Amino acid sequence: MKVGEKHYRTIWLNEDGRSVDIIDQRWLPHSFRIETVDTVDGIAIAIRDMWVRGAPLIGVTAAYGVALQMAEDPSDEALQAVWHRLHETRPTAINLRWALDEMARVLKPLTPDQRAEAAYRRAAEIADEDVALNRSIGQHGLSVIRDIAALKQPGQPVNILTHCNAGWLATVDYGTATAPIYMAIEAGVPVHVFVDETRPRNQGAQLTAWEMVGHGVPHTLLVDNAGGHLMQHGEIDMVIVGTDRTTANGDVCNKIGTYLKALAAADNRVPFYVGLPSPTIDWTVSDGLKKIPIEERSGDEVSLVWGKTGDGEIAQVRISPDATPARNPAFDVTPARLVTGLITERGIAQPSREGLLVLFPERG
Repeated sequence: MKVGEKHYRTIWLNEDGRSVDIIDQRWLPHSFRIETVDTVDGIAIAIRDMWVRGAPLIGVTAAYGVALQMAEDPSDEALQAVWHRLHETRPTAINLRWALDEMARVLKPLTPDQRAEAAYRRAAEIADEDVALNRSIGQHGLSVIRDIAALKQPGQPVNILTHCNAGWLATVDYGTATAPIYMAIEAGVPVHVFVDETRPRNQGAQLTAWEMVGHGVPHTLLVDNAGGHLMQHGEIDMVIVGTDRTTANGDVCNKIGTYLKALAAADNRVPFYVGLPSPTIDWTVSDGLKKIPIEERSGDEVSLVWGKTGDGEIAQVRISPDATPARNPAFDVTPARLVTGLITERGIAQPSREGLLVLFPERG
């Protein structure tokens, strides 16, 4: 996607051929900053402290973290250590483990002197593959938007509700949930996006809204609790969200608050879709409520908020009493029964093991 007139991915290899450049998302939408990361510790901090975030991007970042480690120490012990070091940074997003396992699969059979070059090559391939997967998700999701548009009066937009940020900032490019939206804009299909603010970190307000502005997508910001009200009054045609892990039976783990949107959508017969690349499917888990570890983040993310002051400074303020504790589960699980369809790179699957196996028979 473009920032101004320049095309950017969220992560790319620095000109030195070793370190990695990332868009530091902590400062958006008020400041666009690029950081260079040249150590495994730096990669771990970037993932843990959410300089980068979103399941696909976390996976790609971890792959480059392995490459950095192999450039410094390509031993078996170092490969095992970097796997564990990076895996512990964000326990919920399955793409992280997938990418680390993929890097280990490629590197373990090689001699140490072969590993650094192979690691950088495979990390770059994973990044390119993510872009291709997301582009395909966009094409399949566009068909859903077209079908809804055909039922509306000519010129009326398809009103789409999103939650959190499953945009290009959460991936390498295009995004998952946003890819169909961007392709609809490019195809001339009128859409209007209602953007959930997504407390507590406000990724909707800060990141998705910034993306919508940059791509010229008509949109309106909503507080998280307004979506159900709009559905009751027929103002939402479809919901599309991303996912950090989807189980083999179609349960969807996504940013906290997704479950409530799914409940409201089901009650109001609003189709609820999930955009996901296949590395986000955890084929080893069939019960999301019992088996997916839910990351508990610092209560400060609930009690403190970042914003731009009237004089243009970016500042953090407290919104609760100093003595009030806060809980911060970062994700929830939406049962498959509440999901209309899973938009993957191979097509739209019914949210069930049988439905997923139609598109991914090799997993049977």
